[in-house]
Amino acid sequence: MLEKLLAYAIIAGARTVTGLRSLWLGTTPKPVQRIYYANHSSHGDFVLLWASLPPELRRCTRPVAGADYWGKPGPRGFIINRVFNGVLIDRQRGEACGDPLAPIEQALAAGDSLILFPEGTRNLDDEVRLQPFKSGIYHLSRKHPQVELVPVWIANLNRVMPKGRALPLPLLCTLSFGAPLVAGEEEGKESFLERARDALLALAPAEGH
Repeated sequence: MLEKLLAYAIIAGARTVTGLRSLWLGTTPKPVQRIYYANHSSHGDFVLLWASLPPELRRCTRPVAGADYWGKPGPRGFIINRVFNGVLIDRQRGEACGDPLAPIEQALAAGDSLILFPEGTRNLDDEVRLQPFKSGIYHLSRKHPQVELVPVWIANLNRVMPKGRALPLPLLCTLSFGAPLVAGEEEGKESFLERARDALLALAPAEGH
């Protein structure tokens, strides 16, 4: 019960503060397994994306988050585990210590959809719209070709919660959902990462807007 109340409060708060608007430009919200991948400039990115989904999709969509930030005991850990049912990954662990994508693989094998940020870390550089993608999204697409990759551009959230500010600024945030894509059987890693990155950038508003 507490988890449901918190989820409702988070969704209502996110929509109130951001005036959340979802634009399904290249697809529609439908009950198929997907990885929603987005630009990353704020700790609230996955909250906004999750809140933008219809209730039936939220129930089976799990955000992927760094264990170093979200996995600590206390309110933060309770929210990611009990409210969002997040998939926590150890971003500090290399492949020599085991597959860092293993928790994501398990979630996909269970039929869950995911929210993923292929930049890996938050982009705090206003001069760079999108950082290079990590290779994980390519490997996931090759191993799970049945899973649609849906690009989602999150506009303005970094202005709602700028770094160092305790309270959010009420600004309109728009999430633009693009057409799904998958890695081709013969497509190389660099080619796919560039294509996936270009698909996300194509949804970004023009500079100055």
